[in-house]
Amino acid sequence: MLLHELHCSTDSTPQLLNKEDLNKYLKEVSNWDYSQEKQLISRSFKFKNYYQTLAFVNAAAWIIHQQNHHPNIEIGYNKCHVSFTTHSAGGITIFDFICAARINQLQQER
Repeated sequence: MLLHELHCSTDSTPQLLNKEDLNKYLKEVSNWDYSQEKQLISRSFKFKNYYQTLAFVNAAAWIIHQQNHHPNIEIGYNKCHVSFTTHSAGGITIFDFICAARINQLQQER
């Protein structure tokens, strides 16, 4: 299955990803960066105006809320920055990549 087709499970805390899996998943979610220091993945998105930015953020919030895995989002006039980490696991897990892949799907629909 593709990452955007997977679901975050609320039954248990996922395991931290090893370096091999982390690099594999990074290749599957284009334009996302990994910070080893901060233990997160992040991506910045650009838009034409504030309305498009808010529409994207609201769509992303709806999708991510369904996965029960919530990012940090910073919003500006025509941009937003999204970052994921799994706080309960203390770093990067498959949940972060599932949500990143689902957000990437929004960009493809624009």
